[in-house]
Amino acid sequence: MIIERNVVPFVVHGEDPVLRALEKITDNRSRIIFCISEHGHLLGAITDGDVRRWLAGQEHVDLSRPCVEAANPVPRTASVTATPAQIRPLFTPVVDHVPLVDERGRLVAVAVNRRDGFRIGHHEVGRGSPVLLVAEIGNNHNGSVDLAKRLVDEAADAGADIVKFQLRDLAALYRNTGADPAAGEDLGPQYTLDLLTRFNLPPDRLFTVFDHARERGIDVMCTPWDLPSVDALVDYGIPAMKIASADLTNHALLAYAAAPGVPLVVSTGMSTEAEIVDAVEVLRASGTAYALLHCQSTYPAPFKDVNLRYLARLAQLGGCPVGYSGHERGIHVPLAAVGLGATIIEKHLTVDKGLEGNDHTVSLLPAEFAELVRRVREVEEALGTTQPRTVSTGEQMNRVNLAKSLVAARPITAGEVITEDAVEIRSPGRGLQPNALARLVGRTANRPLGTGDFFYATDLTDASPAGRAYSFRRPWGLPVRYHDLAAMTRDVHPDFVEFHFSYMDLDLDPEPFFADLPDRLLRDDGRLPMTLTTHLPDLFAGDFIVDLAAADDDVWERSIAEVQRTIGITRALTRWFTVEQDPVMVLTMGGFTHDRHLPATEREAGYARIARALARLDASGVRLTAQTLPPFPWLLGGQRYHNLFMDPADTAEFARAHDVRLTLDVSHTRLAATFLGIPLADAVALLAPWTEHLHLVDGVGVDGEGVQVGEGDVDWPELARQLDDLAPDAGFIPEIWQGHVDGGAGFWTALERLEQWF
Repeated sequence: MIIERNVVPFVVHGEDPVLRALEKITDNRSRIIFCISEHGHLLGAITDGDVRRWLAGQEHVDLSRPCVEAANPVPRTASVTATPAQIRPLFTPVVDHVPLVDERGRLVAVAVNRRDGFRIGHHEVGRGSPVLLVAEIGNNHNGSVDLAKRLVDEAADAGADIVKFQLRDLAALYRNTGADPAAGEDLGPQYTLDLLTRFNLPPDRLFTVFDHARERGIDVMCTPWDLPSVDALVDYGIPAMKIASADLTNHALLAYAAAPGVPLVVSTGMSTEAEIVDAVEVLRASGTAYALLHCQSTYPAPFKDVNLRYLARLAQLGGCPVGYSGHERGIHVPLAAVGLGATIIEKHLTVDKGLEGNDHTVSLLPAEFAELVRRVREVEEALGTTQPRTVSTGEQMNRVNLAKSLVAARPITAGEVITEDAVEIRSPGRGLQPNALARLVGRTANRPLGTGDFFYATDLTDASPAGRAYSFRRPWGLPVRYHDLAAMTRDVHPDFVEFHFSYMDLDLDPEPFFADLPDRLLRDDGRLPMTLTTHLPDLFAGDFIVDLAAADDDVWERSIAEVQRTIGITRALTRWFTVEQDPVMVLTMGGFTHDRHLPATEREAGYARIARALARLDASGVRLTAQTLPPFPWLLGGQRYHNLFMDPADTAEFARAHDVRLTLDVSHTRLAATFLGIPLADAVALLAPWTEHLHLVDGVGVDGEGVQVGEGDVDWPELARQLDDLAPDAGFIPEIWQGHVDGGAGFWTALERLEQWF
């Protein structure tokens, strides 16, 4: 149980509308809200069930009615002076929040039946929340307010969640209150007392630093070393206090610091397990929220003494979130702690490891702390979940390249029963995986197969999607290669086809492919009754990827040359098509990096480089378009970072400034919008006015691209309305990943679904 004294997330006023109560219930994720009067008196409690019962009793639902009407007017309550032992019996399987009221019936706190998490300032602490990264400044300000503020700035810039300081009332803390408090002490205490006498910041000066942290948007935590310091911090409004390892056995300070209900983060260095257990009893009895930090209190700590595996034991003893406060050199030990369940990481921060004071030598410099932040975020992302394993987008792509498939060992006729000798296992992995063999053998073939043809999932069913005549309000097309042009257009009549070239396709003579087209597909003049678009290859020989933003001149020059070659091939292809205007050519312009995203200020040079490259190209006879890009592209079998044409704002600005048209890839832009934390509709509003061409495909999360229409995060009805208004003439293709396999089954499914909106 914890006592939550910040009641703001839990309350609405009785006259607020029911809709506001529902929003608050959703926001606080606790599924309960309390109604109070304008003077703070408790009027009732509202849960999801209360709202449902209220709705059921309304003949005409009006969510603007006062929420007090939907409240349970007699919730279980307790006095704010009640002990945890008196409150615990009020919890039931369905009651895990008990309002605590004062003698006048005013809501002043909420008892919550949990110990696995709590909030410090803007941050949730505990399992399922991002690791809380604490920059321990302590006394590394060396008595200077200016240096303290600089350290706050460095921490904020490095990505820390919290800056932590220490506050001491030396007169209350040390036994010798004379002119020389270090007199008569041993060498170690003498050294410490000398530093503190010179470097200690009193509350009024330290609080100016806290105010600066608030202005920088970073939360503050502070260690009180004595009772007067607790009072000063509580009066200031500190969102959490840290209890130093040295005070774990100081039960008087523990109880005193816990009494105001401010969350406590307690270090356990220099203590035995029995002492930790005793301290936990004090904390539990207080009802305050707390976390325990594993700590080795030597400076620097030897790696052999760190014993990170104790984190699991500490979590059992505390029944609370646990973390790690490190004094060893480097950043690798905290990363391991995150992997072992630490939800808080605390490391010292300094601007100079050579400054006076023993904390500086075990502190991280700002760049090192920033590296710690980046690596912790990567590790917690890599930890993932315990949900059943799925195949990632990148793995799916590599599975096609590297895995094996079931293929026909000989010709099979439609209606023939498939026998085991008619099937063999061959690469690549484009078809059914080998583990489907037992389900395939004995089925009746629903289509003819030639030797080496893949079996697909539809061969395990009695029906499969097929192409037909489609009707759309805008031009539409199909992605094709030279070798499957005839097959893909056999039963459908697109307005255009889009050649998705491989780098080897660029070396082929297209003449034989068009010469072999059946007459039924051609007009009397021998041309196809459609136009075309083309797509620059993603990969070229030698693991080369076009990058018109490359700073390397050799890469830049080759990129320009490959784009120019593809422009020439696109022009040449028009002889076989009914072309009324120059064909669209889709380019991935480049601007990717291998290890991180670039800040906006560094993207400008890349856009300028692309503008110079475009000026070098002879694009006559084609309409070059820049494809919108995802934040995490899959290139060469692994994930990279896209920086250009990913953010809708700078993409639209580049299009405006350089009169460049766009291919709006909906999947890419959906992923980018999720990554940037903006609605897709806002991104489309910026991009659609510059859009010449569309790739319609769904997306999931920040890197799940190529997803079947209707199976991802895109709101298709809303998107269709936007595009009708802002880009009504742009043609589209359904760019479903592997949509061409199994006779185009993925494309036919997408077109079937898109027809209702476009």
